[in-house]
Amino acid sequence: MDRITQWLSSQDVPPDLTIRIADSIFPLHKAVMVPRCGYIRRAVASATKDPSAAVELDLSALPGGADAFEKAARYCYGANFEITARNAAALRCAAAFLDMQHPADLARRVEEFLAQAGLRALPSAVTVLRSCEALLPAADELGIVRRAADAVALRICNEALFPTRTPPGWWTAELAALSPASFQKVVTALRCRRADPRVLANAASAYAELALAEVLADPRDREDQRALLESVVDVLPSAADAPIPAAFLCRLLHAAVTTEASAKTCRDLELRVAAVLDQATAGDLLGVALDGAGERVRNTDTVRRVIAAFVERQEASSESRRSRRASLSGGAEPDPGAMEKVARMVDELAAELATEESLAISKFVGVAGAVPKEARASHDCVYRAVDIYLKTHPSLDEIEREKVCSVMDPLKLSYQARLHASQNKRLPLQAVLSALYYDQLKLRSGADGGWDTQTAAGKARAQARADASLARENEALRSELARMRAFVSGMQPSKGSGSSRSAAAGKKASFLGSVSRTLSRLNPFKGGWAKDTASIADGGGRHSRDTMPHVVKPKRRRFSIS
Repeated sequence: MDRITQWLSSQDVPPDLTIRIADSIFPLHKAVMVPRCGYIRRAVASATKDPSAAVELDLSALPGGADAFEKAARYCYGANFEITARNAAALRCAAAFLDMQHPADLARRVEEFLAQAGLRALPSAVTVLRSCEALLPAADELGIVRRAADAVALRICNEALFPTRTPPGWWTAELAALSPASFQKVVTALRCRRADPRVLANAASAYAELALAEVLADPRDREDQRALLESVVDVLPSAADAPIPAAFLCRLLHAAVTTEASAKTCRDLELRVAAVLDQATAGDLLGVALDGAGERVRNTDTVRRVIAAFVERQEASSESRRSRRASLSGGAEPDPGAMEKVARMVDELAAELATEESLAISKFVGVAGAVPKEARASHDCVYRAVDIYLKTHPSLDEIEREKVCSVMDPLKLSYQARLHASQNKRLPLQAVLSALYYDQLKLRSGADGGWDTQTAAGKARAQARADASLARENEALRSELARMRAFVSGMQPSKGSGSSRSAAAGKKASFLGSVSRTLSRLNPFKGGWAKDTASIADGGGRHSRDTMPHVVKPKRRRFSIS
């Protein structure tokens, strides 16, 4: 064949084989192409029975087109050319199509290049995978797509474990050149290699971020943007495989709504956002609610569906947790504070939406009321949102204002909020009466020692009542002691007979016993007095020890007068 090639190149031999591929025409020689290409040999044999007759063949179905066939023909003629990551897959498909079965055929040379250089580095492997996108299904049938995707996944895992460049996530930019279908094959290969979920999440976020930037760059080409966005959402890994950040998912959802993507794509993104809603902020959801220009509130229905999907997930998780333990079912136990966190976020969002003058009552109530009332420990934040909405829309009638206030529960307002609500002229009369009624109810409950004493105001009122009671007891004790001092100071020592002294002593003892009994009733530590000692006469020598009655002496106590 080398001699034939040299002879053809040295002499002006007219071509007898014409190959047509689209608009390209290649005048060749059967003596060179037929021995090395089984496909051309069979086509020439079926086209004419005269070996010397000229033949024209149409090879427009050749993978890789005219460029790949030109290099294959140069290989057959012995000319030099370079195999690169860009043309390796096309040459391999062209060699398979032409059935080049020479011992040193083109297919084997391409396979050696892929093994030694083409798939050894991440950029070249991505280039090979990208070049296969125009060679389907031939590249897929030859296994080039699978090998290239697996090589990309392997290099990504190696870079995640042992970074070779800075910054460590440089490899995410390499994926931007891939089509959504090729990226999906890379994600599948990463799953097969059991890559870390963070690697999957970073790859998916970076790829979708680049695609989103392309979608938002030119808002005029809406059809292509919609197709690109839908294809990107379809290839995103599930939340179980790769938890994508909530803020980015909200941006994707906003882009999907703005570009009027399919209902399936929007619903998929709504469920993805609902799965991580407790990680989002009010600003993230506000971005979803705004229009494409970011100025007007338009997409409140989308936000309401996201919140409703989150509440439904939480209720299903709670039901499952009540039926069986999460450790036995193998599922992850939900965060018990997620619902309360989302409720606070929804209240903040409702306060932001309330400033929109064109926002209908049904839209406001749909968002603020999407979270159950019992999910909020306090309704102060939702009351603030209601007050902002009523202030922004002063022309509402009584029934409309009552509908706005239906999202809050006056019973769950704090004391300061109830005080503000009772003086708020923007609230409907029913809401004001409810605030006053519940405030009086809690005051009475606090007076009876009820649950209102747990609040700061209730504790202060209880302490004031205790101080007043103690002051009254001290005043009564002070009055009784003053009477006793006045009586004792008015007594004069008598110089009469012994009988008169005994009578005076008896009267003194009787009076002291009365005072003692009075003080005993006022004493909070009463019970230490066993018996009255008023009947014991002075001068114990008048009675013998045998006849003396058993007396329990009272303990000496010190009474404090405050």
